[in-house]
Amino acid sequence: MLKVTQSIHDPVTTIKGVGKVAGQQFEALGITTIGDLVRAFPYRHEDFRLKDLTETPHNERVTIEGRVESEPSVLFLGKNKSRLQVRLLAGPHLVKAVFFNQHYLKDRLALGNVVTVTGKWDRGRQVINVSNFKDGPKTEQADFEPVYSLKGAMHQKTFRKFMRNALDAVVGQHEESLPADIREMYRLPGMEEALEMMHFPTSPQDVKHARRRFVYEELLLFQLKMLGMKKARKEAEKGVAIDYDLAKVKHFIASLPFELTAAQKRVVNELCAELKSPIRMNRLLQGDVGSGKTVVAAIALYATITAGFQGALMAPTEILAEQHAASLAEWLEPLGVTVAFLAGSTKGKARKNLLEQLELGEVDLLIGTHALIQPDVVFKNPGLVITDEQHRFGVEQRRILRDKGLHPDVLFMTATPIPRTLAITAFGEMDVSILDELPAGRKKIETHWLKEDSLLPVLRKMEKELQAGRQAYVICPLIEESDKLDVQNAVDVHSQLSTYFSGKYAVGLMHGRLHADDKDAIMRDFSEGNIHVLVSTTVVEVGVNVPNATFMLIYDATRFGLAQLHQLRGRVGRGAEQSYCVLLADPKTEEGKERMQSMTETNDGFVLAEKDLELRGAGDFFGKKQSGMPEFQVADPVHDYRALNTAREDAEKLLASTHFWEDEAYTILRSQLEQSGALSGGRID
Repeated sequence: MLKVTQSIHDPVTTIKGVGKVAGQQFEALGITTIGDLVRAFPYRHEDFRLKDLTETPHNERVTIEGRVESEPSVLFLGKNKSRLQVRLLAGPHLVKAVFFNQHYLKDRLALGNVVTVTGKWDRGRQVINVSNFKDGPKTEQADFEPVYSLKGAMHQKTFRKFMRNALDAVVGQHEESLPADIREMYRLPGMEEALEMMHFPTSPQDVKHARRRFVYEELLLFQLKMLGMKKARKEAEKGVAIDYDLAKVKHFIASLPFELTAAQKRVVNELCAELKSPIRMNRLLQGDVGSGKTVVAAIALYATITAGFQGALMAPTEILAEQHAASLAEWLEPLGVTVAFLAGSTKGKARKNLLEQLELGEVDLLIGTHALIQPDVVFKNPGLVITDEQHRFGVEQRRILRDKGLHPDVLFMTATPIPRTLAITAFGEMDVSILDELPAGRKKIETHWLKEDSLLPVLRKMEKELQAGRQAYVICPLIEESDKLDVQNAVDVHSQLSTYFSGKYAVGLMHGRLHADDKDAIMRDFSEGNIHVLVSTTVVEVGVNVPNATFMLIYDATRFGLAQLHQLRGRVGRGAEQSYCVLLADPKTEEGKERMQSMTETNDGFVLAEKDLELRGAGDFFGKKQSGMPEFQVADPVHDYRALNTAREDAEKLLASTHFWEDEAYTILRSQLEQSGALSGGRID
């Protein structure tokens, strides 16, 4: 009788042995077709090869075959807990095998029996903590077994059996998305071979080989989508060509009381070229703390206004928006630009008049907070919209602002340096400009890492700065598990410092439970010099500019990531005076020590961002909930960054080629790209 081959599109319930119950278990795992099942990859592989204990490092998992040399003994440790131990002779080694909560194995460990066990090897005590047991010598068991991410009643052994049946059922039926020329160029296995290697490898090389193929395939499709979206958007969203007055823009730049850095000049040229283009700008401007993004924004906004358009700048907090309004008014009002400020606190008649002027085109530049996205805020002729600290806004808020008026150019600014790896992943559909140079004359912040018992000399140093008329920040970590603990921690520190500086200096307190208006009032008092020392639990607002603050003390610095520490440090060092940052920390791990060391060695945010990424991974770098990072099944954009860059280069070449659009070999890849919606229904030329 001929064997009937199945399709990868067939329901998973058509696999041999899969009944109603297993079908429901697969459904709970999100697996409905055979294709879904064979693409459910293991997250690791167990290595069951027999190893020589002489060469096995301490704490490594090991599989040994041994003869029972002692009567097994069981110790019951309370309800449902037990400890079974026996001596095994494995080659020349007499070792103790310990089984936790597996007392039922006692009868299978008779003297003289040969067994195979796997577990963690304690080299010093010559003990193996057993996690996997098999009667008899290791004969039929595979050297490598996949371990899958399962839930519910589905067991690994059952899942592996169904996987074997599934792969056997669809031999020759897999859709090959990578054409032969790409596979040959990178020596990648074909789809069928790679699936077999991934699920049932015979060596570690099999897994490595298969993983290379699936990582590249996943990243190539992702980059095709990102670049496809970017090109499709540029074709579909016809923006406005902003024909600015070059002479006026040059005059404005010449009138500034400082020389632009080379990086600022480069980014200004990028922005001005894009303003003149009829294609709508969708650009991310990332700059290190203090790299001068505001003046770059001012030049782009002024260029827009010289062409008869309006500009808008939105910041996440009122105090930050106010600071932007003050800086931009100081620079632009002498040039005849009408600058207006709109925030939640703008009420009644003042708000009504401002909105009327805006709609009539009498306001050239509107700066504000979330109030800019209210329905009654209507621009006459918006040309450029800028959001500062773009990751602080929701996607919907950004979309509303972008869609006011016709098709204004959009620029997002952030002071959080994002490593290139993540920038091209999380912001792949945007153009990216980078300010990676600090203005001349900016003094490097002196950073010191001290143990937590060094508080007194630190306070003396802080007092010395206060005596010189300067101000200081004191940061307490946010303890997410308990708001009460968090506030109490800051209250205690505030109380101690108020006592220490009693009668000499005013100590303020800011924490997460304060109302937004109260936070703004405290920051304003600090900005105006009424508060000398500010104790804060929350990350002091990014961008807040108090040039007189020259000292920062960070308690429990190990609780912060490198990127956060760098952002915090950036609140000082904004004036002409030397600034200091002291990290109080007793790190218990090597990673913690490395973070503290890195902070003392460099002030470069991009260097620290790469280090932070290396130490913590992509999810933690952005914060898990709002990472903007796509979910990858096999690929890890951090560890696979070379493959990510290769895939991007290949995607660019493919989209620009004719063979990608016409050759039969690319049919499946084209189909996957079209189904993703990245092309918006049109071919990309």
